Order: sequence, then C-alpha cells, then structure tokens
Amino acid sequence: MRPPSLLPPSPSRQALVVTTSDRVDVALAQRARSAAEEVGVPYVERHHKLPLKKLLTDMADALVVFESTAVSLVDAEGTLRFSPGLAHLRVKQLDAGVEEDMLLRIAGLRDGEHVLDCTLGLGADAQVAARLVGPSGRVTALEKRPALYLLVRHGLLGLPRHPASCAVEVVHADAAVHLRAVPDGAFDVVLFDPMFERERKSSAAFEALRRHADPAPLTREMVEEARRVARRAVLIKGARYSSDFKKLGITPEPARPNATVLWARLPGRGA
Repeated sequence: MRPPSLLPPSPSRQALVVTTSDRVDVALAQRARSAAEEVGVPYVERHHKLPLKKLLTDMADALVVFESTAVSLVDAEGTLRFSPGLAHLRVKQLDAGVEEDMLLRIAGLRDGEHVLDCTLGLGADAQVAARLVGPSGRVTALEKRPALYLLVRHGLLGLPRHPASCAVEVVHADAAVHLRAVPDGAFDVVLFDPMFERERKSSAAFEALRRHADPAPLTREMVEEARRVARRAVLIKGARYSSDFKKLGITPEPARPNATVLWARLPGRGA
C-alpha cells in the first residue's frame, strides 16, 4: 500500500490536478474525483501531510481544490476562490429596478429567451443573463479550459439559486467547434467576451482569469457561425484601446468617452 505522504507516480508534470482540502471527507473526495474524470485530468487524494505547495512544486502547474463549501483554483501566483463577484451586484441592481446593465441595454434580454455564452470566464455575464431570462429561460455557457470550467461549474452548483433566475448550464467545449454543431436559430442571443488583445491593470481575480483563459482571439468565422445560431443578436465585448473590433470588421456601439470596455451588437440571422 502506498504510504500516505507520497505523491502518486506520474510520468510527467501535469498542467492541472484536482484535489481536496485536507479534511477526511468521503463525499467531498468523490465529488473531486468525479470532477477530475469530467475533464480527464488526475485526481490526487489529499491529507494534512500533502500541502498544496508540494503538489505545485512536484506535480502540477495548477490545482482545482474542492472544499466543503467552496471551490478554488490555485497556482504558483495565488489562489482564486469562486464567488459570484460583480454578478451579485449586477443582479441586485436589476432586482432594484435599475435597468442600466449592458446585457439589458444592448441585448434587450427578456423572460423566456435562450442565451449561449461562448466565453464563460468567471461566469459573471452568464449569471446576469440567467436573471434576465428568468426561470422559463435558458442559459448555456461554454468554457474550453478545464481549470475554469471546473472552478465555475462547481462554484455555481454551490450557490443558492436566485428565485428569478434560471440555472446556468456549463459545458466543457471549444466554442469554435461547438458552434458548428448547433442548429440554425437555436438561441435568441449569443455572447462573446474574449480575452482582450491588450492587457490592462485589473483585479487579482481577473489576472488569475487571464493566466488560465484561452488566449485565442475571436475570428470572423466564429462570428458568422454565431450569427447563424442567433435568432435575434450576437453581442461582443472588447477593449477600447485595442484592435479587436477592427480586425473583425465590426463597429462597436456608442459609449461614454471614459469607457474602457465597448460592446458591439450584430443582428442574428438564424431564424
């Protein structure tokens, strides 16, 4: 039997490993093991003699750590614990009757609509979209990178459901591939929030997102597939001081002079 203080044998260093907090909890260990199997990465049983730092030093570039009430993404530069973040504040504003959220102003999301978020990230837009389309609506969110997929999918499962929201269905998929398999007009609105071409000063959470997100730029082919899939509109978020929109041949919506983030709205044509 393998001594508990030793790491399992590994032929090479792993990009990602799933583990747990050092509490002995059979149900928690099973959740973590199942999550690792979802994305095909190793699961490592944890105990107090196996610190996270040793796992990062000896075995993996990043860890998804399941705790009893939280999920975290850990790498050599820090720890990102899943939280609703700014989505919580945006939803509170909507609950208070403030209709200034960009997903409402630009996309005009309404009850019962179906939304495809092609770039889940930390899940903020997906959570707000779920509130806007309500319990009768549907939000599907795609995430290509396994670390972010596990962090946000299982983080959302641990949150209490807002009574005026639908669930967010998180799918581990490459949007460029997934879109090609979606029928014409399957969603009312398709969203894109790719990583900006030009970096800017950001919060620690966003810096962690940048380290683990897919850096591939949005392409014209993906935009055209999204327009085919969208009945009403395709929304794209980008940075003011980059060439993101210009490369795509897209003109963003008018914005305040001090706005650093711009939005573009293209008509869907899937209907």
